This record gives sequence, C-alpha cells and structure tokens, in this order.
Amino acid sequence: MWSENTVSNMNKQIDSNTDRSTNRNTAVIAASLKKRYAREKRFQWYGRLAVLTGFIFLFLLLADIVSKGTPAFTQSFIKLSINLDPEKLGVDANSTENELRQANYAAVIKRSLRKKFPEVSGRKEKRRLYRLISIGAEYKLRDYIVAHPEDIGKRKEFWLRAHSEADSYLKGQVDKNTPEADRRVKDNQVNWLNQLHKEGLTDTRFNTTFFTAGDSREPELAGIKAALFGSFFTLSVTFLLSFPIGVFAAIYLQEFAPRNRLTDLIEININNLAAVPSIVFGLLGLAVFINFFGLPRSAPLVGGIVLALITLPTIIITSRTAIQAVSPSIREAALAIGASKLQTIFHHVLPVAMPGIFTGAIIGMAQALGESAPLLMIGMVAFIMDVPGSIMDSSTVLPIQVYLWADNPEHGFMEKTSAAIMVLLLFLIIMNALAIYLRKRFELK
Repeated sequence: MWSENTVSNMNKQIDSNTDRSTNRNTAVIAASLKKRYAREKRFQWYGRLAVLTGFIFLFLLLADIVSKGTPAFTQSFIKLSINLDPEKLGVDANSTENELRQANYAAVIKRSLRKKFPEVSGRKEKRRLYRLISIGAEYKLRDYIVAHPEDIGKRKEFWLRAHSEADSYLKGQVDKNTPEADRRVKDNQVNWLNQLHKEGLTDTRFNTTFFTAGDSREPELAGIKAALFGSFFTLSVTFLLSFPIGVFAAIYLQEFAPRNRLTDLIEININNLAAVPSIVFGLLGLAVFINFFGLPRSAPLVGGIVLALITLPTIIITSRTAIQAVSPSIREAALAIGASKLQTIFHHVLPVAMPGIFTGAIIGMAQALGESAPLLMIGMVAFIMDVPGSIMDSSTVLPIQVYLWADNPEHGFMEKTSAAIMVLLLFLIIMNALAIYLRKRFELK
C-alpha cells in the first residue's frame, strides 16, 4: 500500500501535468484566435481597399468628365461695330422678308473685321481673321435685320459668337508655348484676340445654344436639344409599352399561371433574355420593324419598341420578385373577408408590391436611356439638326449624340462630348433618385 505522502505527491504531479496541459491548450487556442482575428482584419482591410480603389477610379472618371465638359457650358463673344451698308448687304429697308433673309451678311462682318485690323493683308491672313467669328454670326445678323429693317444703313454694335478655335483660346485652353504648327490658333490670331481682349471687346457668357439648338457641323453652334427631345419621345414609347406589359406578365406568371413545363420554359427564357446583348435586339428591330413592317428608320417609335424589348425582362423579373415578397397573410386576410382573387391582387397585393415594381421599372428605363448599340442598328445615328415633333420624325438620342461628337477630332466637340455625358449622368441620377423617392413614399403608405 502507498503511503499518504506518496498519494499526495502523485495527486500533485497529476494536477501539475493537468495545469501544464491546460495552459498549453489555452496558448494554442489563443494563438489560433489571434491568427483568426488577424485574418478577419486583413480581409476587412482588403474590402476597404477595394471599395476605396473603386471610389478613386470613379472620382477620377467623374473629375475628368467634369473638367473637360464644364467649358462647354460657356461661350465667348466678340463685339464688333458693323456698318449695315445697303450696297454690301444687297438690300434696303423696303426689301421683302425673303430678300432680307438672303442678304450678304458675311460681307459686312468681314468688312468690319478688316476695318478693325487694317494691317491685315493677303488671302491667307484674311481667312484667319475671318475665322475669329463663327458662321452663326451671319444668322444672328440676319434675324436682327429681319426684325429691324429700318436699321439698314446705320452702324450698330453686335456681340457675335466667336469661332470654336478662338473660343478655346479665350478660355485659356491653348498653350501659347506650343509650336505654331502644332496648334490650330496661329500667332497672328493670338495677337488679334489679345488686342480685342485688352480693349474689352470679348466676353464669356452662359452657352444657352447648347440646350436650345440641334446638332451642327460647327462646334460652337452644336447643341443637344434635338437629342433631348429624341430621348424623351423614345423613352415615352418604351415606358408605355414595357411597363404595363411587364407588370401584367409578372402578375400572371406569379399569381395565375399553372406550374408546368410551359411556364417553366417561359420563366427560363425571360431570365435568359435579360442577358442577351442589346445589339441583338437592334438587329431584330432592323429586320422586323423596319424591313418587314416598313416603319421609318431612325424614328423614336422604332427605338422605343426596341428598348421596350430590352427592358421587359428587367421589369418582369423585378415585378415578380416584388409581388412574391408580399406577405401571404395579406392574401389570406383578403380572401377570408370574401375578396375575389382579382380584388386581392389589385386592391391588396399590388399596392404593397408597388415600391419594388416602380424601382425595377425606373432601373429598366435608366438602362434604356444609356443604350446606344441597338439604336445604331435602326439608323438613329443620322445627323439630325431639326428637333423632332413626334415619334415618327427622324431623331437621335443622347448616347448616340455622345458617340457622334466623340468621333470628331475638333476640340470644341470634345468639350461637347463631356458636357453631354454630364447631362446624361444627371438624368440617370434623377431617375434613380425618383425610384428611391417613390419606394419610400409607397412604403410609408
């Protein structure tokens, strides 16, 4: 038999070994937890870094667009004292309106420039001098004379729109240290513009033409009004077709359609259509709506139908999701008090699902607003100066206008491209803000 001291020592040894084992396990667990927490922190920092990187690239993109597009919202003007000489104009105060519109306004403008800079000689120098003033100045002078024929024979002062090259210099976008051969504004033009600026004969104003005129071959005369109206008509057709069809299709598939192979096939195809490249829909519009049905090319009607086909899957999927998210208790309560299936859906289910439905519809419309590939296929890439008056008139849309201007190498069109992108982004922000507002409002109701 072991003595009591021996047993006590053995117990102490066991307790000591147990404590050491426990301490060892605790240290292992603590080290493991430390590594786990370190991995979690690293993963969090990776996520923060990814988000920060995305924001940095987004900021750089927006900053580049804004810095390039902001100058397009201003326009330079040059003040000239013009002698409205009847002989130079080829008309007088008794001329008819048609004759006044056909008068030689370029001659009196050129004469005023030559008088301002009498030292200019030679055909090449004169062409550069005349290039300081936009061709649109002739139209402004014409409109003034048509409205005030009694001023023919008088000397009047006019603020005339500067040419895009002179405008870029007056805005400080031309580096005078660049060799003359590498810039469009030549040294003599720089001297003339500096002299005009010193004499207070130049001014920079808000460029209303950008919003009130259609496209033009001259950058300083180009605007987005025709594209804005074209986008409005096209999106109106898109909404009137895609929203009711998409919502009613979602209601039928979610609430009434039997669960069989046919409905499963329809649902699969709807999901697949959402991933089809948009240019395929453009080919469909070209082949069916234009070539087969004979609808006019580059018309908002055709563009709206094509964009409606693109947005339908998005609206159907989001509407079904919103309807499916409605609590079954609402349906059961409506049916329990004697409401029919149709009354339950339209009086109880739809009002609850409407925030999600509207959100999906506006997201689909925002997607349609930014589409360009399908509209290129149906001819909306045409050069459009006149503002469309209906859905059957030839027109273009903002994304196509951006595409057209981006393909032009002139600096004035580069500004207009970025400015049009800013307007397009503004519309997208407004549409998303509207979606948020409608969702919150319907949620409160």
